[in-house]
Amino acid sequence: MLIDFCSNDYLGFARSPELKSSIDKEVSNCGLVANGSTGSRLLSGNTVYIEELEQQIASLHKSEAGLIFNSGYDANLGLFSSLPQRGDTILLDELVHASIIDGARLSHASRYSFRHNDLDSLEDKLKRAKGICYVAIESVYSMDGDTPPIKEILELTEKYNASLIVDEAHAVGLFDFGLVNQLHLQDRVFARVVTFGKALGYHGAAVLGSALLKDYLVNYARSFIYTTAAPLHQVASVKMAYQRLQESASEVERLKSNIGLFKKKIKPDSNCPLLKSDSAIQCIVLKSNEKAKALAACLQDAGLDVRPILSPTVPFGSERIRICLHSFNTEGEIMLLTDNINKFTDAG
Repeated sequence: MLIDFCSNDYLGFARSPELKSSIDKEVSNCGLVANGSTGSRLLSGNTVYIEELEQQIASLHKSEAGLIFNSGYDANLGLFSSLPQRGDTILLDELVHASIIDGARLSHASRYSFRHNDLDSLEDKLKRAKGICYVAIESVYSMDGDTPPIKEILELTEKYNASLIVDEAHAVGLFDFGLVNQLHLQDRVFARVVTFGKALGYHGAAVLGSALLKDYLVNYARSFIYTTAAPLHQVASVKMAYQRLQESASEVERLKSNIGLFKKKIKPDSNCPLLKSDSAIQCIVLKSNEKAKALAACLQDAGLDVRPILSPTVPFGSERIRICLHSFNTEGEIMLLTDNINKFTDAG
C-alpha cells in the first residue's frame, strides 16, 4: 500500500479508529431506526438532530447561523446560483474552485474574474461593479495551497460596499476553525463555506452567515431543496468529527511540524519551483504534463502516493505534482519523499 501524500485527510480523521468508535456510540445513542433520511429536508428528511448540529457548527465558527448541504459542491452551487440576482455582479478570484464558478454561471448576475490575490485587479473590477456585488475567494487555494490577503481584500470590499464570501474548505483544522476565525474577521465576512471532507475526514458542508441568509437558502438554494437529506449516520459522523477537532491540538502541531520539515528539505530549483504555501497542500511545478507524470511515477515506484495535476485542470505551463501532508506522516516518510523529489529535479 502506498504512503498517503495525496488525500485531503490532513489530521487522519478518516482513518481514526477512535473516531469511528465514537461515531458508532453516538449513532447507537440516537436510536437509529432508518438507514436513510427518506426525503429532502423540506419534506420528510429534516430532524431536530441536524438543526441542533447546524447551530453547534455555527457557534464553533462564531457565526449566527449555519445550513448543512450534502457536499461542498452543493453548498457553493446553491449559494452562488441563488443569491446574486439579475443586475448584480460576482467577482471571482481566477483560481477559485470549480463549484464556485459553476454556481456563479447558474446565477443571472454578471460575473468577472480578477487576477489571483491581486488587490489592484480586484479594485479595478469593484469600481465597475453594478448592483449588489459579491466577491468570492478561498482562504487556502486547493491547487496552489496559498492564502490570500484576506484582511486587505475585506477592506476593499467594505470600501465599495461589496459582500465577501470565503470558501474555507482547506483551512479548517490546520488553521483553527478557518482563517477567518483565526484573523477575528468573522463578523465582517458576509458568508463562509466550510466542508467536512478535508480535515474533518467525512462528507458534506455548511454555509455560515446570518439567520436571514440561512432562511433565504432554505427557500431558494436548489441544491439544498431538491435533494434527499443526508442520513443520520453521516450527520452523527460530522458531529463527532467536530468534537474530535476540539481535542486535536497534538495532531495539528504534528501537521505543522511536517509541513515545516517538508519545506526545509526540498532543495530550491527555479526550473521546478515549490509554490509558496504554509498549508498542508504543497505543489512543485514541472511546467509540462510529461514531467509531472514522470515525477509522480517515480514517487509511486518509491511507494509514495503522489498524483500529477495536469493541464487543462491547471493552466498550460503550470502542470505540477500536488502533495498533501498529514499529521500521521512520519519523519522517515517525508524524508523519503523529499529525497526522491530532489534526485528527480537534480537530474533535470
